[in-house]
Amino acid sequence: MPTVGLFNKEGKQVGDFQLSEGIFGVEVNQDAVHQVVVALLANKRQGTQSAKTRAEVRGGGIKPWRQKGTGRARQGSIRAPQWVKGGIVFAPKPRDYRISVPKSMRRVALKSALTSKVMADEMIVMEDLAFAAINTKQVTEMIKTLGFKKMLIVTAESDEIAYKSARNIAGVTVMPANNINVYDLLKYEKLIMTKDAVSIIEEVYA
Repeated sequence: MPTVGLFNKEGKQVGDFQLSEGIFGVEVNQDAVHQVVVALLANKRQGTQSAKTRAEVRGGGIKPWRQKGTGRARQGSIRAPQWVKGGIVFAPKPRDYRISVPKSMRRVALKSALTSKVMADEMIVMEDLAFAAINTKQVTEMIKTLGFKKMLIVTAESDEIAYKSARNIAGVTVMPANNINVYDLLKYEKLIMTKDAVSIIEEVYA
C-alpha cells in the first residue's frame, strides 16, 4: 500500500500513514489528466467578449463621397473595417467554451493526479488542522518547518478558521475535500491532506 509521512500541525513528522491502493496507487493516465485539465480551464472562461461588426456600428449610412472623379479610393461607408471607428472583421461574440467530460474520466484523472503526487513524494498527511482561533503566524511556522513554499491544504470540511489563517500567505490555498480538482492538485508543489480528508476521498472514490 502507498505510504506517506504523517505530521502534526506543528510540522513535525510523527509517523507514517497508509493510503488506499485503489485511489493513491493506480496507474497514471496522462491522457485523461490532460483532457480534464483542458476542460477545467475552458470552463473557467466567461465567454463574454464582444465587438461590433460593420452592421452594428452606429453611423456610416451615407456614402462618404461619390464613386468616381475624386482621385480617392472608392468607399461605401465610413464604418467599414478599414476606417477608424469602423466595424471589426469577424468580430468576437459571446460564446460558451464549456467542454463536457464524462464522470468516469474525471474520476480516473483525479486518482491519477493523487497517485502522481504520492509517487513524486509531494504529499503528506496531517493529523489535524484544528486551530482554536485564526492564527496566521502558527500556519506560517508550520510551513517553515515543513520547508514547502507552494502548497494545497485539503481539509475534511469547509474550515473557516484554517482558511482565514492561511489566506494571506502567498502560494498557500486551503479547500475542503469535496472541492478538489485535477488542476489544483497539479498546480501546487505540495499536497497536504488531513486524515479526515483522506478518509472522505477514499470513501467517495472507492
